[in-house]
Amino acid sequence: MSQYSRMTTAIGAGVAALALSTTLQAAGPAKLDVANTFNTNIFIGEGAVRFAKELETVTEGKVKLKVHNPGDLVPAFEVFNSVSSGAIPAGWDWIGYWAGTVPVTNLYGALPFGPSPEAFMSWMWAGEGTEILQSAYDQYNVKVLPCFISPQETGGWYNKEINDIKDFDGLRIRISGLGAKVLNKYGASTQLIPGGEIYLALERGRIDASEFSVPQVDQLMGFEEITKYYYFPGWHQSASWFSFIINKDVWNQYDENTKAQFETACRATLQWAMAEAPAEQIRTIRKLEEKGIEVKRFPEPVLAELRKGWDEVREEEMKNNPLFKKAYESLMEHTKLVDEWYELQAIPR
Repeated sequence: MSQYSRMTTAIGAGVAALALSTTLQAAGPAKLDVANTFNTNIFIGEGAVRFAKELETVTEGKVKLKVHNPGDLVPAFEVFNSVSSGAIPAGWDWIGYWAGTVPVTNLYGALPFGPSPEAFMSWMWAGEGTEILQSAYDQYNVKVLPCFISPQETGGWYNKEINDIKDFDGLRIRISGLGAKVLNKYGASTQLIPGGEIYLALERGRIDASEFSVPQVDQLMGFEEITKYYYFPGWHQSASWFSFIINKDVWNQYDENTKAQFETACRATLQWAMAEAPAEQIRTIRKLEEKGIEVKRFPEPVLAELRKGWDEVREEEMKNNPLFKKAYESLMEHTKLVDEWYELQAIPR
């Protein structure tokens, strides 16, 4: 090879390396630490791990997420603020945890007497759901990707039977969001306790009852060891949204193709969650019954009264929070279309 040829080859290699470097730089950080609000050994925390795997696959290993357990980077309830400030680049959360900062997240995290997960998912990704949520997050410099939805939650774990609405009077219960506001109307003492602290709170008598998640998650928490009754339905939470959040300054370092890959991984994780969950809940309930747990339904008069309480809370929220009103009306309009389609197609069994 002549000196000229070697020089040409070297220049060409240098240009190619520079181009590759520029491409990689345009794609954003190759690794991100992700603070999780849940342990990764339970279904709702495992969603973050699943999302990380899907993202690594679609980016061919160019973007990797290191998912941490609660407290490794920041306490669970500080994830949103930490992502917002840039103290950590990203997080995995239950959306409803941030209602104290972003009130509309109550609707996404725990909407009493709300639509099915299928209708909620349709609104989120084919309606206005994500757009409205993002508009609320923009002022906090946070990008949100709703990547995981759990089925309707349970009514909770109790050490006393609920036969009348008056049985909630004086009851100390761990419950969050709008459902807590409903129970407050009936004299319940409600409090939000991180998942990892619920068992001790029940065991030590700090609370009399608790809701947390779906049976698949609850049974890993050991609640059946210290309670007697497992109530249904989860009137307070028809579906629960969990999301990947990322500081927008970090997000904007990625090129459009990589951003699209994040969304693809998000949608794949959502599909996994919806396919994985429903049947597993019944398998879990059967195991709990074998251990002596009594599975019960709230009496219909109790549910009817709770719905009345929800009607009051909903009107208060819509009056005080215009964005909540916009989101709720949009969700209900979209849900009506979904319900009408399934009603039209219903086949008698």
